Amino acid sequence: MSSIANLLDIFLVFIVALLVSFLSAYHLQDLLSPDKSVTIMTQSPDGNMTLVTKKAQKIEAVKISKTEAEGKGVRLGVAYRLEDGSMVYLPDK
Repeated sequence: MSSIANLLDIFLVFIVALLVSFLSAYHLQDLLSPDKSVTIMTQSPDGNMTLVTKKAQKIEAVKISKTEAEGKGVRLGVAYRLEDGSMVYLPDK
């Protein structure tokens, strides 16, 4: 019975190590910091995009649709998709 308890301890340590490596591999350590802001944009295989924003303790998720927006507004900047699939936003000054 004690060997099963030891296996459970090993699996627990393994799971924690996987979580830590996942956070460091994707540079997501700021998600755990209570005073940092993080923005993540994800795209599903069917093309739907979701923007997840964490500001201090508040987390917001917004789904982005392909329909055109209507109304009046001000241009804030330009977004470019790079060859590797990442996106860069350049604000207008």
